[in-house]
Amino acid sequence: MLKHIYLLLIILGLFFSSQTYLYSQDSIVDFYDPSDEVLSFFEKKAEKLISEMTIEEKASQMVHSARPIQRLNIEKYNWWNEALHGVARSAKATVFPQAIAMAATFDTILIKNVGEAISDEARAIHNIFRQKNMKNEYTGLTFWSPNINIFRDPRWGRGHETYGEDPYLTSLIGRAFVKGMQGNDKKYLKVAACAKHFAVHSGPENERHSFNAHVSKKDLYETYLPAFKSLVDVNVDAIMCAYNRTNNNPCCGSNELIENILRESWNFKGHVVSDCGAIFDINNNHSFTNSDLESVAYAVKGGVDLNCGSMYNLIPDAIKAELLSEKDVDKSLKRLLMTRLKLGTIGNVDDNPYSNIQPDIINSKKHKNLAKEVAVKSIVLLKNKNNLLPLKKEINTLFITGPNAANTNTLLGNYHGLSSEIVTPLEGIVGQISKGTMVRYKMGVGINDQQTNRTEWSASLAGSSDATIAIMGISALMEGEEGAAISSNANGDRSGIDLPNTQINYIKTLRNKAGSKPIILVLNSGSALNLSEVEPYVDAIIYAWYLGEQGGNAIAEIIFGDSNPSGKLPFTIPRSTDQLPDYKDYSMKNRTYRYIQYIPMYPFGFGLSYSQIKFSDLNFSDDIFKIGNSMTVSLKVENISDKYTEEVIQMYITQPDSNYINPKFSLKQFKRIFLGPREKKIITFLLTSQMLESFDANGNSKLQTGTYKITIGNSSPGIRSKQLGATLLSKELDYLNAK
Repeated sequence: MLKHIYLLLIILGLFFSSQTYLYSQDSIVDFYDPSDEVLSFFEKKAEKLISEMTIEEKASQMVHSARPIQRLNIEKYNWWNEALHGVARSAKATVFPQAIAMAATFDTILIKNVGEAISDEARAIHNIFRQKNMKNEYTGLTFWSPNINIFRDPRWGRGHETYGEDPYLTSLIGRAFVKGMQGNDKKYLKVAACAKHFAVHSGPENERHSFNAHVSKKDLYETYLPAFKSLVDVNVDAIMCAYNRTNNNPCCGSNELIENILRESWNFKGHVVSDCGAIFDINNNHSFTNSDLESVAYAVKGGVDLNCGSMYNLIPDAIKAELLSEKDVDKSLKRLLMTRLKLGTIGNVDDNPYSNIQPDIINSKKHKNLAKEVAVKSIVLLKNKNNLLPLKKEINTLFITGPNAANTNTLLGNYHGLSSEIVTPLEGIVGQISKGTMVRYKMGVGINDQQTNRTEWSASLAGSSDATIAIMGISALMEGEEGAAISSNANGDRSGIDLPNTQINYIKTLRNKAGSKPIILVLNSGSALNLSEVEPYVDAIIYAWYLGEQGGNAIAEIIFGDSNPSGKLPFTIPRSTDQLPDYKDYSMKNRTYRYIQYIPMYPFGFGLSYSQIKFSDLNFSDDIFKIGNSMTVSLKVENISDKYTEEVIQMYITQPDSNYINPKFSLKQFKRIFLGPREKKIITFLLTSQMLESFDANGNSKLQTGTYKITIGNSSPGIRSKQLGATLLSKELDYLNAK
């Protein structure tokens, strides 16, 4: 009896210490959450400022380049700034791994630390710019990051800006980043983060200014909205509305998205900013209105507070035309002034603790080490034939080749900053091998260039070396935003997912020359690459993303075993585009690990280790799950090797059959754990009724009676995970609609 009471107390304690299952890894006090008293103080100041402005002055504060109003002590302010994986496009700053790499860590604590580091540097840079009276783009404290769109299709060029294809993983990584960015001061924001792009936005990039994304209610609420709701719940200060239309209505002004869902249903109190030029698109590209004045009225009345662009300069004319009221304007402007007051950028503020952050924090040793830690933990080991890796640093001869070996661009990704130290893979590897190793380097092949010289001396070095490391893949020049990805043949997107043919042919040539000697393939990419043509020709495959300034050191640490690989794929890697639905189809049918019907090349959540991990003793604290109850799920995890490791334990749930289509399985919780050599641990998860819910055709979340399957392991469930060596334990659980 006492045992059962004790267990119940534990369960209740776990339950009440977390808001919902979605946020079970969070503390409830570690994000910006000012008191009503503080908010009331800012509100009164905002209202007073608005009461003293002319309509022209009000309009001038609602464009991203806001003009000064000296008589009100309002300085010039530019709202446009970026910090996707470090302070971008500004001053010297630490370049952290790209967002998709952060997701591959499955480590919310680590990513919160990244957010804290970035915002510390952001404040320090801003403080310097303020002293120099620099107030142009990329000097402010409003950062249009993170990108939490769902990476539904690997052809979308901007997918590497996201946290992958899963709404739960995206939610937790995104909210960790925001919490770190915004700080937890009782009064002031360290910086203002922004969740983008709201909503249902993930290509095609070349049609983003006119595209109409059609989405069902079920997919909307099950897949495309959860991450935004998650970030709203930790008070993300801003939401950026997307370029496209969703179900016929331009997102920047959509009453359903902004007023009904975001503000009324979720109680979002921050401001909404348009994507840059999106207000212009409403008439000129969507043909939704008949004039720019109507577009401005549609956006303002639809809840868009800030215009990235200049269209809101037409607000006075829209009021004269009786398309808009001054009351509508005041409502939006108040939200913008609240952000600036919370940041301390209006008036003489002497109690803001962030004003004292000093420049020596910028690109500090601490932040460089953090960048390397993220890079190391993000790297995914996909293949390790005969336990080839790790290599010995004392290897006699080593050949390093490939277009990305000495390529800094593949480390930077997009929306990047610049560091004083960018370590390429070539530099990292050479820096760690023994002084007695004969090391040779030839680029061998360009990323996508045809060889024109008939004579080629590179590949033969594979035959005279003890091992070859081929560092290949793609870059952010081949996938990204429409104007940035200058090597893309689809305006930023990719038309396919294969490695460039030049690289495929070069790998085959390397194998021919190497004979039986090992080839290690290191791949830089921000999205899924079909590896079916090259996998048979290499002995090890390392997925290394766009790893930031310490990427070369991180790759070397993995290759030589100074660190044990622990990253997991945040998306599914198909075998070809033939397995993918039409790119423009926003239905989740046959998309992402939750709904695919095909067997992938590599599954979501997969990643190998140098250690062997054993899972056993999967148990529930009760045999039957009843409505309103919670229970614990436990299992034993054992490192049966002599190497330390970190492992990501993942819990998936499969719902019972019903009248509406459910995912095959869905990630509901995960834990990253450390295991020493031969160490055993008991891992527990709290299972709540909310985790068992699924969405009907109308987007309503419901509990179904029946038998649920709980699967826990180190990859997503499925035959391919088992083929690749993942360990999965499953157990069924009956849910009864009774107390």
